[in-house]
Amino acid sequence: MTQIGSFDLERKAAVVAVILEKPLEASKKAAEKGADILEIRLDLLGIRDLEKAAETISKIKSETGLPVLVTNRSVAEGGKWEGKEEDRTGLLTGLLSFKDGPDAIDIELSAGRKERDKVIKAAKDQGKTVIVSSHDFLKTPSLQDMRTTLEEMFLTGADIAKLAVMPQSMEDTLNLLRVALDFKNAGKPVCTIAMGRQGKHTRVVAPLYGSVLTYGSIESDATAAPGQLPVDEIKKIMEMLK
Repeated sequence: MTQIGSFDLERKAAVVAVILEKPLEASKKAAEKGADILEIRLDLLGIRDLEKAAETISKIKSETGLPVLVTNRSVAEGGKWEGKEEDRTGLLTGLLSFKDGPDAIDIELSAGRKERDKVIKAAKDQGKTVIVSSHDFLKTPSLQDMRTTLEEMFLTGADIAKLAVMPQSMEDTLNLLRVALDFKNAGKPVCTIAMGRQGKHTRVVAPLYGSVLTYGSIESDATAAPGQLPVDEIKKIMEMLK
């Protein structure tokens, strides 16, 4: 079974609200708008202290009752973390030891292998879900390259493989959906996202092709990635497409 916290991703795809400012206030608002899971972006929130991060996550879980996914995104993958790689990944590893810690961790495929493996092992030891991710903000790789990247993520220990790309054409977008469907048919949970204006519709369509997660913003003018739609709009359209 693939799940994050109590949310069963085999039953339906989850709408993830990205929390990038005023964490407790934003998390409550996301819950009101119908988010299924919250992604706490430590890099965007500027949280570098382990105790503060753990306290923030504990409060959010207590106040909203929603599962929490934590990311501390590197600059190379579109994040704002500044500092040593071992400190960035160490914050994720440290959080996993707390009783009311995150239900899932997102670590990039591009992270240093030693540090990445530490995060994955710590998550597995605590029975937490591992998302291994990759983001290409310039292009959409070929069909074969996308398949290879996702397979590599599963080989590192991913429970969910996440691939976000920047389409330059409708063919790029269709190729990403083809890849999602291939992995769905193979029984391997993936999250596939086409960013930007060209791929905006994949935020609601990709789950129909097998993406188990889709990410949304709380407000339309505050997004963590190009093309993100507000959570409540995604939920509404997904319900219409059921």
